Amino acid sequence: MNPATQQDFIPVGNRFRGFCPVVVDVETGGLNAETDALLEVAAVLIGINTERQFFCQRTIAAHVRPFDGANLDPSSLEVNKIDPFHPLRVALTEKEALEKIFAPVHRHIQQNQCTRAILVGHNAFFDLNFIKAAITRTGIKNNPFHPFSSLDTVTLGALVYGQTVLSRIAEAAHLEWENSSAHSAVYDAEKTAAIFCSVLNKWDGMSS
Repeated sequence: MNPATQQDFIPVGNRFRGFCPVVVDVETGGLNAETDALLEVAAVLIGINTERQFFCQRTIAAHVRPFDGANLDPSSLEVNKIDPFHPLRVALTEKEALEKIFAPVHRHIQQNQCTRAILVGHNAFFDLNFIKAAITRTGIKNNPFHPFSSLDTVTLGALVYGQTVLSRIAEAAHLEWENSSAHSAVYDAEKTAAIFCSVLNKWDGMSS
């Protein structure tokens, strides 16, 4: 971190009891985390600015190569429009992809004086289960995420905007939404993160 900005830095851990919220979205080859391929993963790091407003600080993402023997459900591929074996698709192994995501998350945890990350997602259990299954397959030991706790924008959207579908929550929050871009891990993660920040900023504004 630049020393010149150190005095303006507000640790996220002060707000979340030592947890560091990181928004995650995965795109997969099915619904079963144990058998179906992890195909894309994106993570958005959340910060707090000097006006104590939450904002999307950085996005990290990777295309993922299906693990050996992974199931690829045609109906899932039809939704996310991913061709796992396209010759121009630059994909990493699961281990490489997780390491690419986890390294900046670990740094973010330390910078924000947190003990570990907590996954934020839309239907967060789905994303967390796929991350955990990939960790088990690859033997990675430095999982930054809490193993079972998560924060879910489905619940937050229902509470604040009366909506549970990601696109409808985004529209209710006056965020732009493009159906043609949906079901990309980066797009969905960034929209989920924008919703998460919107809810937090609205709540903190009312409670201050």
